[in-house]
Parts: sequence; C-alpha cells; structure tokens
Amino acid sequence: MNFTKIIAPVAIIILTVGAWRQFGWAGIALAGGGVVMWILLHFTRLLTILKKAADRPIGHVASAVMLNAKLKKGVSLMHVIAMTRSLGRLQSPKDEQPEIFTWTDTGQSTLTCTFMGGKLIEWTLQRPE
Repeated sequence: MNFTKIIAPVAIIILTVGAWRQFGWAGIALAGGGVVMWILLHFTRLLTILKKAADRPIGHVASAVMLNAKLKKGVSLMHVIAMTRSLGRLQSPKDEQPEIFTWTDTGQSTLTCTFMGGKLIEWTLQRPE
C-alpha cells in the first residue's frame, strides 16, 4: 500500500486539530491559510513546468544520454518532464497503464520510459549505429 497518499491528509488534519485546540477559530484560519498556500505552491510549480514544456517540441530532449544517466526508479512523470523540459511522445494507448513515453535528441538517440501510476518503473536508451 502507498502510504504517501495518506500522510499529507493526515498531517493536515492533525495540524488543523492542533491549531483549533491551541488558538480556536484563529488557529483554524491560520492552518487553512497554510494548507491553501502549500496547494498553491504545488500548483504554481506544475504550471511552470508545463509552460516550459509547451515551448518545446513534443518528444524532444537536449541529450537522451544525459537524461538516461539522471533517471531513477520511482520518479514521477512530472519530474521527468521538468528534467526534459518537454512533453514525451506517448507510445501506449491513451489512458491505459503502463504509460510509455519516448524522448529523442538531435543525434537520434531515443529514451523510452515506462510509467505505472505516474511513477517511472523502467527505461531504455537506444542509440543509432
């Protein structure tokens, strides 16, 4: 079971209850403001990454070899998009798991990444002869 999806809501609830017990309604307002700020920071990061990716061709990366060296199992698709500054070219059927994306550089080296549930599970680098 993936506990990371449970930790954030539980932490928010604990923070809010603690703020209520310590400061009353003012504490709830403060905790709510902090939660909204946290959500806005993540949303702003997401939009910034996607704005940078929108300015580049789909499936293009500066160096597939360097990207191959930087990848680690378990990173999110959004993290890979941030590293490539480009949306990957979708190779699998839309809305089906696993999702397979490819990125190609100017030397025709191709990196194929497989994501399951938005997390990187494997990748392969193909270099031209």
